[in-house]
Amino acid sequence: MRLIHFTASKVWRGHEQMIIDIYESFRDNEFAKDQLIVCPNDSEIYKIAKDRNLNVKGFDYKSEYDFKFAKKFKQIALEFQSNIILMHNSKSHTLAVLSCIFYGLDVPLVLFRTLIKNVGTNFFRKYKYNYKGIKKIICISEPVVEILKLSIKDHSKLTVIGSVVDTANFLHNVKTGYLHKEFNIPADFKIIGNVSAFCKVKDHYTWVNTAEELYKRGLKAKYFLIGDGSMEQEIKEYVKSKGLENEVIFTGFRNDINRCLPEFDLFLFTSNNEATGGVILESYACNVPVVASRAGGIPTVLIDNETGLLAEVGNSIDFANKAEALINDKVMQDQFVLAGAAFLLATSTRLIIGTKILNVLNEVLVL
Repeated sequence: MRLIHFTASKVWRGHEQMIIDIYESFRDNEFAKDQLIVCPNDSEIYKIAKDRNLNVKGFDYKSEYDFKFAKKFKQIALEFQSNIILMHNSKSHTLAVLSCIFYGLDVPLVLFRTLIKNVGTNFFRKYKYNYKGIKKIICISEPVVEILKLSIKDHSKLTVIGSVVDTANFLHNVKTGYLHKEFNIPADFKIIGNVSAFCKVKDHYTWVNTAEELYKRGLKAKYFLIGDGSMEQEIKEYVKSKGLENEVIFTGFRNDINRCLPEFDLFLFTSNNEATGGVILESYACNVPVVASRAGGIPTVLIDNETGLLAEVGNSIDFANKAEALINDKVMQDQFVLAGAAFLLATSTRLIIGTKILNVLNEVLVL
């Protein structure tokens, strides 16, 4: 099996990490003879793939309708002798379909879908999702499948594999005081944190409102927001309007999440529409208790009152109540941490998810 992982994404988010995880799972378990990541030259995944000595080819493109690159992509696939192309974002999806339609690319396509988002009514968007050359659509959770069913004619193409976590990346998952030292936080203060892009779906407004409520209740804690994104400045201004600029700490994007996450006493996840929430699984890997929203596919990875607590979307009082109850109950924390780790190891390791994807790709090869 010779695989091309194709993405036109330039940012580094959960799906880009997933590409690396799949590549390395297939390599380490000898599931594929060879693999190639095709991605933009100026992307984070290109830099990370290079740093990890993965087989990667960079490209430049003007838009998802760049016919010149669509033509070139066919040559890349032919030269690599790929027998399956995995498309990992919307723009690569468009470019691959254009390459097939206009330039005769004849390699089975497999689409990965990690968003709970309707395809919409645009003619070409509906066409590209139903394009005959796409043999399977691999979804990260059942809610993703359900939303796609509204637009995909052949439901047999849809399959669920779940989220993947590189558990080896979190082997040293013990508290060391790393964040307390860096940000000069008193040792008796708890850390309540979140790791996510600053975008609308993550609902940082509810997160800040929850922090405000907990602060008013006298909880001795500091509140960490790790990440960057288009709404970062907007949320900083909101924090300032609440008078919480000394309580909420913005760290920006960090490459040391595996060191930061174990320092959290509680992971607070207020996203209002999430396919799964892979960072919840990473919290399990770091023995960090979780309070998350009952939204999208989150309940597929966080079992309420078993691996964590679920709160009502947008309800900061409910979030604060759940967070306060959990952070003050060591017995509950220990129960959730044990159950969360067991859930992760049973469902979401690189070997488990890699094997599921391998089975799907083997189906494609015999279609």
